[in-house]
Amino acid sequence: MFENLSERLDRSFKLLKGEGKITEINVAETLKDVRRALLDADVNYKVAKQFTDTVKEKALGQNVLTSVKPSQLMVKIVHDELATLMGGETAEINLQGNPSIILMSGLQGSGKTTFTGKLANMLKTKKGKKPLLVAADVYRPAAIQQLHVLGEQIGVPVYSEPENKNPVDIALNAIKEAKTKGNDLVIVDTAGRLAIDEQMMQEIAAIKKAIQPDETLFVVDAMTGQDAVNTAKEFNDRLDFNGVILTKLDGDTRGGAALSIRTVVDKPIKFVGTGEKMDAIDVFHPSRMADRILGMGDIVSLVERAQEQYDEEEAKRLQKKIAKNQFDFNDFIGQIQQIKKMGNLKELASMIPGVGKAMKDIDIDDNAFKNIEAIIYSMTQAERTNPEILNGSRRQRIAKGSGTTVQEVNKLIKQFDETRKMMRMMTAAKPGMKKLPNMKRR
Repeated sequence: MFENLSERLDRSFKLLKGEGKITEINVAETLKDVRRALLDADVNYKVAKQFTDTVKEKALGQNVLTSVKPSQLMVKIVHDELATLMGGETAEINLQGNPSIILMSGLQGSGKTTFTGKLANMLKTKKGKKPLLVAADVYRPAAIQQLHVLGEQIGVPVYSEPENKNPVDIALNAIKEAKTKGNDLVIVDTAGRLAIDEQMMQEIAAIKKAIQPDETLFVVDAMTGQDAVNTAKEFNDRLDFNGVILTKLDGDTRGGAALSIRTVVDKPIKFVGTGEKMDAIDVFHPSRMADRILGMGDIVSLVERAQEQYDEEEAKRLQKKIAKNQFDFNDFIGQIQQIKKMGNLKELASMIPGVGKAMKDIDIDDNAFKNIEAIIYSMTQAERTNPEILNGSRRQRIAKGSGTTVQEVNKLIKQFDETRKMMRMMTAAKPGMKKLPNMKRR
C-alpha cells in the first residue's frame, strides 16, 4: 500500500531541490504536484485541497535554517500534516467494562468476521483478556460456522444460537453466558450486507441500544477507496461508532481511505489488517504510517514485532552456543521460524528506512525460506547438530531428499558457516552484544 503515493510525493519534493529558500512560487509548484499525488491515491478532493492549503500556509511561515534544505523542511511539514490528517495520536480501545463489550459492524465482504477473530486473538495474547466471540449474523449460516472455525483456531469460545433469528436476544444471552463463564470480553460479530439498507441499520442500531457496548467498531475494506469513506460516513451517521478498522492494507490499494476517513467521519482508525493470518493485525499509529508513506520506514513497529517473538531464555542459550561455536542447523531453522512469525517479508522489509523504496519492484515470496527449510529438514539429526560431517555423499542425499541441487545445498552450508563465524566474532569482540538479541537473529 502507498507505494505509488510515496513515489509521487518523492518526485514532488525533488522540485524544491537546489532551491535556496521556500518561496510562494516554488512551494505552489511542489504542492500542485502533491495534490495530484493525493488525488491519484483516491484521497477525497476536499481533504486533498485542505491538506495542501495547510502545508502551504505552514511552509511559507517557516524560516529555513542554513543547515536545513527547503526540500527537507517541506518533507517535515508534510510528514506532520499527514500524521495529523490520519488522527495525530494513536487511539486506544476502551476495555473498561466488566465484561467489556465490543460491537463489530460493516458491509459483507469487508473482512469483518475474520477481523473479529484477529481482534479476539490480539486482546487475548497481548492484554490477557478472556474473550467470548458472539455469532450474531442470523442471515448467513456460513458466517456462524466461520466464527466457530476461527475461535477453535485461536482457542477462544464462540457463542451461537443457530435456530434463533433474533440477533438482539443472541447478543444479550451471550453477555449472560460471559458473566457466568468468567469471560471479561465479549466481541459481537453482526450481519453484513452487500449494500447499506434500512433493515440492516435498524437491526444493528437495536443491538447497540440493547447491549450498550464499550466500543462500536466499523470494519471497512481499504481497497474500496472513497466508497469505503462514504460507507463509513453513512454508518457513523446512524451508529455513532467509536473507531474504524481498515482491512486488506496489504493489498493493491492506493491508500486514499486511510488518508481521508478521519477527516470525513471524525473518528479514529484504531486497527489495521495486514494479511490473512490471525496475527496479521496492527494498532494504527498515524505518525508511523506517515513515516512509511514518505519512505522513512517504520523501525519502531519492526522492533515491536521482533520483541513479540523474542524469548530471553532462548537468547541466552543461543549466546552460549555461539560463544562455544556450537550454533547448529537446529538453531538456524529456529531463527527462520521466528522471522516468519513476524509477518509478510516484503512488509517487514518496507519498515526498514530506505529499503521499501529500493524493493518497490522486487517480489519477495513468503516461501523464500522454503528451499532452505527443505534442505535442513532432509538432514539427519546428527547432521543438523554436527554440520562438519556433511561430506559429498551426504550432500547428494540431502539434495535428492529436498528436491534441490547439490549446488544449492553447498551454497546453504557455505552461508551457514560464514554466518556462524561472523556471529562468533561479534560475540567475542563485543560481549555486550548479548544485550541486543535482535543482532543474533540475522
